[in-house]
Amino acid sequence: MKKNAIGVVAALIVLLIINFASGWVYTRFDLTEDQRYTLSQEALNTVENFDQPVIVDVLLEGNLPPEFLRLKTETRQLLEEFASKNNNIKFNFVDPLEDTENIEGTLTDLQALGLKPAQVTVEDSGKVSQEIVFPWAMVNYKNKTVKVPLLKNKLGASTEDRVNNSVQNLEYAFSDAFAKVNLTEKKRIAILKGNGELDDIYIADFLTSIREYYNIGAITLDSVTNNPQGTLDQLKEFDLALIAKPTEAFTDAEKYVLDQYIVNGGKSMWLIDQVNMELDSLFNQSGTAMALPRDLNLTDFFFKYGVRVNGNLVNDMYFTQIVIASGEGNDSQYNPVPWYYHPMVFSKNDHPINNNLEAIRFQFANSIDTLANSNKKTILLSSSPLSKLDGTPKQISLDLIDLNTPPDKERYNKGNNPLAVLINGKFTSAFANRVKPVALKGTLDQGQENAMLVISDGDIIRNQVRNNRPLELGYDKWTNNYYGNKEFLINAMNYLLDEKGLINIRNKKVAVPLMDAKKIVDHKSYWQLINIGLPVGLTLLFGAFFNYFRKRKYGA
Repeated sequence: MKKNAIGVVAALIVLLIINFASGWVYTRFDLTEDQRYTLSQEALNTVENFDQPVIVDVLLEGNLPPEFLRLKTETRQLLEEFASKNNNIKFNFVDPLEDTENIEGTLTDLQALGLKPAQVTVEDSGKVSQEIVFPWAMVNYKNKTVKVPLLKNKLGASTEDRVNNSVQNLEYAFSDAFAKVNLTEKKRIAILKGNGELDDIYIADFLTSIREYYNIGAITLDSVTNNPQGTLDQLKEFDLALIAKPTEAFTDAEKYVLDQYIVNGGKSMWLIDQVNMELDSLFNQSGTAMALPRDLNLTDFFFKYGVRVNGNLVNDMYFTQIVIASGEGNDSQYNPVPWYYHPMVFSKNDHPINNNLEAIRFQFANSIDTLANSNKKTILLSSSPLSKLDGTPKQISLDLIDLNTPPDKERYNKGNNPLAVLINGKFTSAFANRVKPVALKGTLDQGQENAMLVISDGDIIRNQVRNNRPLELGYDKWTNNYYGNKEFLINAMNYLLDEKGLINIRNKKVAVPLMDAKKIVDHKSYWQLINIGLPVGLTLLFGAFFNYFRKRKYGA
């Protein structure tokens, strides 16, 4: 008896010591196969400097559909990990539709903040209903607030894929938001003008989106004619140059200034249309227009860096739609129809820039050839296997749309054409061993490690306009579809300017196993019987045996 008492006391003492030590020594163990709750060093870096409370409001509370319950759970566990690294991070879950008497007003207010709801179809025991969910979080620090999208959609994605895509993006989404609210120094982006680039209203949504990361300025290359050195010096003050759909040829002097900017370490994003063709050109009485090669005088420039943008058009059976009007006056009808010159491009998910993206819309894109040199070329986006190349000049007609006669698949056998190529390396000047068009100071023939991105479609960055106001980049007002153009371009810019930083979190792979919805419905009664009937039956059986043995023992 005495030994038993000593053992019990010893056990209690050990438990008290462990409990006391746990208050001083804190650790967490991530036993998941994909280490989804182990934050990357890049993510940890975003929260280490917070010295005041960071309030995270997550709009995932209330009566949620099953897939959003899983997203809520994963979000909570991830935020707990962040909070364990910096106790200034506080979070709470809010039901934005809790006030049932003023739901319409709440919906209007939330959408005015840019928080678009998700319409979710919920099926339960054969009954189908529509639920409204706001899969967003708001990160608040000092006087800054950053919106965090929690839901990642992909065309044709199953429920499991949608949840996996969303969970996989959570660490990057919150890390990105924490970095934004704590950003003190911003890198600088130069928007190049002077060669017929897109007007500001058509790149307004993209520029608005990147203002959270970068400072933006415009540089006009017209000044190269009178002051090439001044233009280069001004350009060198920027970290990246964005050239969005130039339509006028570059002079050799302009190319040389850009070349020296690049060789001296400046990053660049080139959005190039090598064919002069616009959809609006087809909306005439004949419904036809001539697609002509566009001479931008950049062939030798890109050739030196290792790519060539061809003067052809990608014709792809994986297409996006355009809307054509039929009828006249009040009887007009607007119908979405396939348009093979507007490829729908799906990412291979093999790089931080293109990982976990919605389909991307190209318009009258050209193919890109990669050429042998010392630079590394990474193909980020390509046309589908069922595509071909149409040479120019070529007459384009709306007669291409024939819903009764689909195109011959056998002719679509020149697929997988590069459309976006990332170039890395120690760039050699395109003017090395050549007569220089203008005199510049501090010129180099060989630079240090650098990167540039070439995309064979200038309209990839173009947002549509309604009532003289820019719409969100990637949104098509005619078909009401959303594409991943904006996220791809923002990822590309972030990668170019922070190659080994936050953007690499997007490479993390997370898999969340979900239950089979069909099996749940098919075996619902069986599992209800197991979960409810079996415990009741076992209790009754135990009671019967207990009474039986009790009577046998005490019945006499």
